[in-house]
Amino acid sequence: MSNPSVTGFTTEPETPTRAEPIQRIVKIRRDYNSWVATETMEDYALRYTPRAFRKWSILRVSNTALGAISFLVLEAIGGTITINYGFQNALWAIMAVGLIIFLTGVPISYYAAKYGLDMDLLTRGAGFGYIGSTISSFIYASFTFILFSLEAAIMGYALELYFHLPLYLGYLVSALIVIPLVTHGVTLISRIQMITQPLWIALMLLPFFAIFKMDPGVIDRLSHFAGISPEGGHFNWVMFGAATAVGVALIPQIGEQVDFLRCMPMRNKENYWRWNLGVLMAGPGWVVLGMLKMLAGALLAYLVFNRDMPLSSAVNPTHMYWIGFEHVFSNHHVALAVTALFVCVSQLKVNMTNAYAGSLAWSNFFARLTHSHPGRIVWVAFNVMIAIVLMELNVFQALEEILGLYANVAIAWIAAVVADLVINKPLGLSPKGIEFRRAYLYDINPVGVGAMFIASAVSIAAYTGAMGVVAQSFSTFISLITALVMSPLIAWWTQGKYYLARPRPKYLQPTKTQRCVICEREYEMNDMAHCPAYGGAICSLCCCLDARCHDACKPQARLSAQWEALNKRFLPQRLWPHLNGGVAHFLLLMVIAVVLFGATIGLIYLHDALTIGREYPELMRHFRLGYLKIFVALLFLGGIVAWWLVLTSASRRVAQEESNRQTGLLLEEIESHKKTDAQLQRRADWRKRPTRPRAATVPVSAMSCARRSTVFWAMHSCSLTMPASPSTASRRLKPSAAAASISCH
Repeated sequence: MSNPSVTGFTTEPETPTRAEPIQRIVKIRRDYNSWVATETMEDYALRYTPRAFRKWSILRVSNTALGAISFLVLEAIGGTITINYGFQNALWAIMAVGLIIFLTGVPISYYAAKYGLDMDLLTRGAGFGYIGSTISSFIYASFTFILFSLEAAIMGYALELYFHLPLYLGYLVSALIVIPLVTHGVTLISRIQMITQPLWIALMLLPFFAIFKMDPGVIDRLSHFAGISPEGGHFNWVMFGAATAVGVALIPQIGEQVDFLRCMPMRNKENYWRWNLGVLMAGPGWVVLGMLKMLAGALLAYLVFNRDMPLSSAVNPTHMYWIGFEHVFSNHHVALAVTALFVCVSQLKVNMTNAYAGSLAWSNFFARLTHSHPGRIVWVAFNVMIAIVLMELNVFQALEEILGLYANVAIAWIAAVVADLVINKPLGLSPKGIEFRRAYLYDINPVGVGAMFIASAVSIAAYTGAMGVVAQSFSTFISLITALVMSPLIAWWTQGKYYLARPRPKYLQPTKTQRCVICEREYEMNDMAHCPAYGGAICSLCCCLDARCHDACKPQARLSAQWEALNKRFLPQRLWPHLNGGVAHFLLLMVIAVVLFGATIGLIYLHDALTIGREYPELMRHFRLGYLKIFVALLFLGGIVAWWLVLTSASRRVAQEESNRQTGLLLEEIESHKKTDAQLQRRADWRKRPTRPRAATVPVSAMSCARRSTVFWAMHSCSLTMPASPSTASRRLKPSAAAASISCH
């Protein structure tokens, strides 16, 4: 419903509910800790980026976003696919990867910069829903700590090579040194990127100038390089598809670009062309430089390979650039020192953005699951700890396989978002704009979630070889096309029902601020929503963290209500009464448990198969049986825990319903007392009103009394002389009675 007290709203009603909520919640002021309250550190991690915060220049925001392309995994990927599939296949794969990432990045960057939203908030309104985007937040967070661990591992190798530091200590130093650099968010990161950018560019270009000067024919020899495969000397569709799958795993990098593009100033007539160019360069434009870096990695890997060094060195960026700087400096130790400096600068630049983006993703993920937000800095440390564990597990050895598997899920997510932005919205299948507030979203939107799951399942099945060798190589293309097709189909089938849970108000002055009834802070109108439970305007973060309202503004859009409706659609009607008894809740928890346990055990088994299985294939049969036993045991324990949660939830729900019932009766009694008090007050006011003076009375004269007496006795005498029936006699008594009531004054 509309709130008349809120300035800037139109009179369009939001919901047809009563003016007063059935149960109102006592407002308790929410005090955030200093990490959350200080937006210089928090950077609006869970909310819309207001216009007042977007004060940096277009150049500074673009430069900060482009600082993320310093990651040396690009060289590692270019070198890996060149060594494995030959330069011809690697070249076409790099071009295909660049085209896919650029085209999918354009609409995402535009919407993020226009509306001031990070990747998670953008995903919410682009077909995934409030809880549905939690899945994409986890995918995105996984990308950040995988990339963080790979980059920190490269830096650890450089520290080991130059300082002879043990590798495990190098991993710790490479990871922990990043934490203090991202405490103050974009403000500090932009300064560091601006300072280090000239040094990084100079060191990156220097070895290639020397290589081309000393060996002009190296490009011609590289073009005929076949790698370790006998078929790598010419174009091969299977090898091309497999090489593309590795590079496409970098498609979530657009999320890190978006996390900075949301700070772009508002577009206007004065900066129209500069704004579009800045968004294009800092958004999808990163992949242009990324393609050049992958080709540079292919060249360096070729040079290392010709030195008869191990294959592990040929795909390690530290060894790549060491060979490159040896073309610049004749002194071996100087070349190694410059290599270590370049690697450390590059890795710090990129891991600042990885840690920052990961903190935003984890903040969004846990805020919706736990309804708490300790601060973005906490999730920076959490993301770094996960990366350290991955580094200690030596994840860098299985780079190609890990990225190839991850790419199938990542591209399904990005393609589902892009399909909603460029297909569903122009066709009117989804509403205009991006709605990110919990108060107006369904928990699950089947458009994005369904398209992503279907595309991921089909592509992973193809990746495992279930559809043949060709489909296995082109699994990422299958994922991309499936998501682009399924998103508009599901949107058309559902008629766009699950985008908005209730009508959105229109803001006449969106730049105006309004005070939140919970945290009592001022926020712009685009970040506010009317809450019927609290009877006032509430900011998006307080709405996200609130666990007491039970979605009073949209009860039909809750996950439990959607799950129950889904079960009723496919289950016979005689089973419906059992759904309210906890069966539906138990089934939902078990589905989640099966997916989580299966994915975790499967990834561990895949890692062992890619590392141990190559040298000891006979052990994998025993490993497979052991992991199956672990999965069954975890599933059994998960079933016990799930049923316990169902019973606990049922008890809490019964208690809450009884409390609501008693509260409702109390409110009805209070309302009746108010009406009674109002009536008594009106009666008391009526009695207290000033009396009017009486009109002067004229005394009745004695003559008038005599006349009345004469008339009375004359009538009485006449009645005695006339015969009458009892009925007439009774009627004749009436004048006597009337006359008897006359008094003379």
